[in-house]
Amino acid sequence: MKQVSIKNDHLSLEALDYGAIIRKLKFRVSDNSWVDLCVSLNSPEAYLNDPFAIGACAGRFAGRLSGGFLQVEGETFPISHSDGITLHGGKRGFAKRYWKMISKAESTDTSEVRLTYKSPHLEEGFPGNLDVKATYTLSKNVLIIRYEASTDQPTVVNLTNHTYFKIDSQPQVSHYQFLLHAAKRAETDSKLLPTGRILEVSGTEFDFQTARPIGELPLDTPFLLNSQREAAARLTSAVSGVRMTMHTNQPAVVVYTPGGFAGICLETQNLPDAPRHGHFPNSFLYPGETYVNETQYVFESLI
Repeated sequence: MKQVSIKNDHLSLEALDYGAIIRKLKFRVSDNSWVDLCVSLNSPEAYLNDPFAIGACAGRFAGRLSGGFLQVEGETFPISHSDGITLHGGKRGFAKRYWKMISKAESTDTSEVRLTYKSPHLEEGFPGNLDVKATYTLSKNVLIIRYEASTDQPTVVNLTNHTYFKIDSQPQVSHYQFLLHAAKRAETDSKLLPTGRILEVSGTEFDFQTARPIGELPLDTPFLLNSQREAAARLTSAVSGVRMTMHTNQPAVVVYTPGGFAGICLETQNLPDAPRHGHFPNSFLYPGETYVNETQYVFESLI
């Protein structure tokens, strides 16, 4: 397993070639003080048995797919699944594969690391040879996560980063002020699969259109984001004084708060099970096209 570190005057990041994992992320709040920004396991080897995909790239299709098969261009492809549900790309997905680190560059303001992965035709049952690139860039006080993919035959793609943000040292995240510019969410059933219904969040427990504490509401919820011209989300901790503002080119975000530890995932992506629902945003990728998922996280110190 290989690990690489990059740093500028504002942020530092450690990445693994296993799962393209973001293992550590820190933000400088003063000349001599750095704040940890994400959940991290004690050693790189601990990620080999991690069931939560902490910090990893989830794919080839992030989130849940139903039925145990895909239909692409009239052809049926059985895909790996558990009880009819394919989560984050299958038994291993991209989160439990070794990627190739291809470059690293550092400067005072901007540093980046790039990794690639070649997913062969029918890996986990998905059609097409898929070439994937992950680029993690630190530009002053901004972390940019960019995933790109291309294919040699029609397939589906939905990638996301699975970092659990934790922007202070408290044993919970319920006190974080959370703003989410999403007026609608995808209804899910008891298996967390979308039913196909799109619901308004106004006046419900899922309404974070005005900043408020996350509270004790358990979240594993797909939201449709509003216009991409505005920030998609914002997290603020009064304890650390850290504010994180998120921008993305993706149509949705799955907000996930795990039950076993403190952290919050903001999984920018397409809606889960999108190939099954024609009115969901398109998730098909064709030869000659390039899939791009870019999300930016701006970190500020309010103290």
